Amino acid sequence: MELKRVLEESTSCIMNTYKRFPVIFVKGRGMSLWSKDGKEYIDFLSGIAVNVLGHCHPKVVVAIQKQVQRLGHISNFYHNDVQVKLAKILIKRTFAERVFFSNSGAEANEAAIKLARKYSTTKYGTDRYEIITALNSFHGRTLATLTATGQSRLHKGFEPLVPGFKYVAFDNFEAMKHTISEKTCAIMLEPVQGEGGVRIATEGYFKNIRELCTQNGILLILDEIQTGMGRTGTLFAYEQFGIEPDILTSAKALGGGMPIGATLATEEVASAFDVGSHGSTFGGNPIVAAASIATIETILEDGILLQECTRLGEYFIDSLMKLKKDFKDIVVNVRGMGLLVGLELNRECSQVVQACFERGFLINCTSNNVLRFCPPLIVTQEHIDRLMVVLREVLERLS
Repeated sequence: MELKRVLEESTSCIMNTYKRFPVIFVKGRGMSLWSKDGKEYIDFLSGIAVNVLGHCHPKVVVAIQKQVQRLGHISNFYHNDVQVKLAKILIKRTFAERVFFSNSGAEANEAAIKLARKYSTTKYGTDRYEIITALNSFHGRTLATLTATGQSRLHKGFEPLVPGFKYVAFDNFEAMKHTISEKTCAIMLEPVQGEGGVRIATEGYFKNIRELCTQNGILLILDEIQTGMGRTGTLFAYEQFGIEPDILTSAKALGGGMPIGATLATEEVASAFDVGSHGSTFGGNPIVAAASIATIETILEDGILLQECTRLGEYFIDSLMKLKKDFKDIVVNVRGMGLLVGLELNRECSQVVQACFERGFLINCTSNNVLRFCPPLIVTQEHIDRLMVVLREVLERLS
């Protein structure tokens, strides 16, 4: 009765923007979550690629506990040594020379959009402001990042959208080349289109995009909100492409479960932001910065997590390929990079997600017909095998 009461209260007082499952989670450890009625669930969604070290990782928990006892929040009118330490770690491990901290992926992308326009306006004048993004992309829910998102179904009801965005097909270099103009200030892409159905570019695509940007004085923004923090087998996915962006955005797993966003840039580009041109009240506060430091240090500690991400990602894909072979009438494709993996079906897949939920596994349906898996990096082969048993059972019923 208490469970029913809480669910009814939640429905009556919280805005109806999510189709929620009838469960209340009260505890998490590692790969597992426990509901209010005591049932255990294995989490292959990770809070949508957030809990990269699983739930309540001890090093992250201790870092938060220690910091919250010392200092919780100060404004960015003052210096914050924990924030500085985090910035230095990110700079050391990436192409970047400056970092701006915010609270989420949408805010990190918003900052990237503003920075690109400010830089271009300062260098070239006010007529160079357009940003090209990919069809099927996802960059956030603010008005500007929603406009940057190349999915018209998400735009409905929010018009007029922010001017200055164009869209081209993902992984189509010729289309991109013919879309740029004297008004283009930046190209903004996800290394893997996660929300768009785990879509991966062909080899050489990002190198060609980088060269195109360099030749035309256009900034390259990589949205690594979902692919960052080891998700693809390297700290950031761009490392596997042999290129460097001008701006990179990170969030989700960056805080190990705490809300943080970061916009990374070269010194030249970052210099376009001056005092008062952008800000964030909570961005990079000591608690979330401490959690982020603990998360990054744990991922990089001995390299094993990144190695295992690559190995287990391949094992995951191989396991799904066996399902594809056995269920040709349902499974269309398998694709992935590291532990960001998609299983494309020839039908709407919410019923598969529901069936897995009922059997104690949390997965996700995205792009209507793609099952998305983004488990914590601490996932094991045994966890994957157990999921495959459940998926096989569910697909057999559908078949």
